[in-house]
Amino acid sequence: MKEYAGQIHDDVKRCVDEVIEYVGKDIVFAMTLALGKPVLFCNELYRRAKADPSISLKIVTALPLEKPTGKSDLEKRIYDIIRPKLFDGVPDIEYMLDYRAGKLPKNVEHYEFYSKAGTYLDDNTAQQNHLASNYTHIVRDALDFGVNVFGSLVSSQEINGRTMYSLGCNSDIVIKGMSEIGKRRAAGGKFALIAEVNQNLPFMYGDAVIEGDSYDMILSGPKFNYQLFGAPKDAVSVPDYMIGLNTSVLIKDGGTLQVGIGALGDAIVAGLVVRNDHNDIYQELLQKSGIAKRYEKIIDRWGGTGTFAEGLYGSSEMFVDAFMQLYKNKILKRKVYDSVPLMKLINQGYLKTDHIPPDIFERLMEMRAIHSRLDEEDFNYLTKFGILRRGLKYINGAIFDGEARYSADLSDPASLNAIKELLGNELLGGTIILGAFYFGPKGFYQALNAMSEEERMQFGMSGVEKVNQLYGDEELRRLQRKDGRFVNTGMKATLLGAIASDQLEDGRIVSGVGGQYNFVAMGHELEDGRVIMLIKSTKGSGKTLRSNIVFSYGSCTVPKHLRDIIVTEYGIADVRGKPEKEVIAAILNIADSRFQPQLLAQAKKSGKIPADYEIPAEYRNNYPEKLKELLAPYQAQGFFPPFPFGTDLSVDDIILAGSMKGLNALSKGYPAKVFSGLFKEFFRKVPADSHRFLEAMKLVKPKNFKERLYRKMVVLALRNFGLFNVPKA
Repeated sequence: MKEYAGQIHDDVKRCVDEVIEYVGKDIVFAMTLALGKPVLFCNELYRRAKADPSISLKIVTALPLEKPTGKSDLEKRIYDIIRPKLFDGVPDIEYMLDYRAGKLPKNVEHYEFYSKAGTYLDDNTAQQNHLASNYTHIVRDALDFGVNVFGSLVSSQEINGRTMYSLGCNSDIVIKGMSEIGKRRAAGGKFALIAEVNQNLPFMYGDAVIEGDSYDMILSGPKFNYQLFGAPKDAVSVPDYMIGLNTSVLIKDGGTLQVGIGALGDAIVAGLVVRNDHNDIYQELLQKSGIAKRYEKIIDRWGGTGTFAEGLYGSSEMFVDAFMQLYKNKILKRKVYDSVPLMKLINQGYLKTDHIPPDIFERLMEMRAIHSRLDEEDFNYLTKFGILRRGLKYINGAIFDGEARYSADLSDPASLNAIKELLGNELLGGTIILGAFYFGPKGFYQALNAMSEEERMQFGMSGVEKVNQLYGDEELRRLQRKDGRFVNTGMKATLLGAIASDQLEDGRIVSGVGGQYNFVAMGHELEDGRVIMLIKSTKGSGKTLRSNIVFSYGSCTVPKHLRDIIVTEYGIADVRGKPEKEVIAAILNIADSRFQPQLLAQAKKSGKIPADYEIPAEYRNNYPEKLKELLAPYQAQGFFPPFPFGTDLSVDDIILAGSMKGLNALSKGYPAKVFSGLFKEFFRKVPADSHRFLEAMKLVKPKNFKERLYRKMVVLALRNFGLFNVPKA
């Protein structure tokens, strides 16, 4: 195998042969997280290790995408209905199938630095193999761990007669990884770099476009164009929507947004869309909820409630469907440019994407961005950003527009006035988002692929070290990320403002820290930035109901000295720079009222809040029923639906999956209710409205008692979901 040869072929077995021959049988194989895995290469490498015990294979990655299968027989029946609609043509990651089945051979181990939340809570092996690393440090840590084979999924395209490759979905660690591997190769290390080309993968720009010889071997051909794994949409609940609504008032027009995947991300975007497209409804809701009055000061200083005239810029490690929805709704539209002088002029309001002032040359000369006598570098700068229009040429110190010649000496008033006739109509090369990786539902990929190249170029991709930090071109990044709002989620918040996001008190990893540390650090470093941590106030129901606002917690992801803004479904707590008694009071105000008394008592007992302090009456009515009552009239008008931006599932799929999920939650919180309800079902007729669901689950004619029980459970779930009325006894 030749290093950096960019050899292209379609024989995955031969590729694995060459890798083993080159690096040996002690293989530490790293793949990008989420979508960007070279699945066919990975599967063949795993098969080889599975068949040959002399091979030692360690796999280092994050978020291996697995098709849901369900644990119980009943869950499996549901997923048998849903899975083909979501994942038809998507290949399985074979080592994960064997791992879940307990069949992973002893010579194969897998390590993850970030996992789907809760996936491995009761898995001792995965807990022991977790790699605790910040996202921006994982390349260093993985290479120190011994990685010698690296693979990623790419797309390709002809550009100016040459085949170029896009790291598109995972430029996050590949750019840095290639650079570091190059350094270690120069020091004598042996590494294999493998790319797998999938033409279904949207071709993205920014820093993601590379030459083929950046890799050693490139696998390409029709069999590698398999269907991409699409993330199923999560339903958005009333508490989710209220968290989104509370967050929406903290986002400033003309600012910057970072947000993640899932229901909370969709809820925030839905709130922003209502704010922008239905501002009268939005203002009414802010008044009825009390948000406008309670948080007037923080909204006036840090947020807003008006429409988005300037729009938002996205700076987010994860480019997800939420940003696509913001783009479709003309909210994600603030363009930034890779030029400090231009960004300064834009932020001052002097320069705009669609307006280049006639005295732009004078301003740029004052800033020493260009010389008074334009050289070729100045000319390229001005044409790159559209200040000089397209089609001009620079020859021997002069500018040509066809046959017409213009002096490049701007110190001469006549020459300066003449060149102003060559001004462009709008700035070029702007981007509306900078992401490190992308992942989303099938429609998200389809939307990107359907765009023209010029439109898609607005969505920039780069390494996570550039997206998640200010280090490097710090002045430029600060200018681009003005009014940054870095929104992330946590599991628990203490009354002192510390956040637990990735680990339980007993040390078990729930997910991993990912980029949260970097978001928090960046939000605090930017003068106009804020860190917004989202916490659902409670977890569970009935006997399992617990508050996610606690007095103290034995795990900490964001320490209290980095506390900033905490949002629950009940409100906003601005706790940055506040004394601890005020922090506790603010967080108590957004806790569920069923837990406020004991939380206040703990704070008083510890002496952290005055003994005579009482929670104001207006904050002592934080109950979920109140939120449902608030949103119900708006939901009746079509606002705040379960899937605000659609889903690949049918209505019946949603009803069936949602009702069974609800029954499962009910059984944990109120087991007696479920038992009682199930008992009653055995004395009722099966409602006609349930037949289509039972038929889909092959339970219309149960074969044994277990299937009769399953049928009654499905009917009970549908009844609790509200599909049909309960018949009279």
